Amino acid sequence: MIDGAITLMRERGVAATSFAEVLARSGAPRGSVYHHFPNGKSQLIEEATTSASRWVGTGIERILEATDTVGALRALVDIWRSGLESSRYEQGCPIAAAALGTERGARIIAGTSFDSWCALLTTKLTGEQVPEERAGSIAVLIVSSLEGALILAQAQESSDPLDAVVDELELLCRSAVHPST
Repeated sequence: MIDGAITLMRERGVAATSFAEVLARSGAPRGSVYHHFPNGKSQLIEEATTSASRWVGTGIERILEATDTVGALRALVDIWRSGLESSRYEQGCPIAAAALGTERGARIIAGTSFDSWCALLTTKLTGEQVPEERAGSIAVLIVSSLEGALILAQAQESSDPLDAVVDELELLCRSAVHPST
């Protein structure tokens, strides 16, 4: 049911994610919804946001461990581009959906998720000798820019916004890591 909720959030947003559609996607019996989610839709959306946050965060960690910041940005954009294109631009980011959604608890979880991603990027950038304060502001810019580019790409049914943003972020990160070059 959580996976079904995540998919629906990615496709339609939080407000349009209903128990009926989650049940249809998951094949779970109707009675199981209130057994697993006694606090209703808000609990389902919060748990789906937490699950999606863990999954995306783990992916970001793995990518950051495997390469430098610029390489990680390119790898993340390639993954997101692939997801957008394979869904014909119907599936966006479930964390952004939660952040913009109608469930306050899920918005808080989304905010914590974004903070976590920023912390991961800040750590990576400081490890590449970027001063901590600058690394923190660049990390916020990266997360904000990539999420915004995902939204634009989905709305325009084109990966061009992702490409434009990653190109600019690459220049910024290179200049921050190697200020004299």
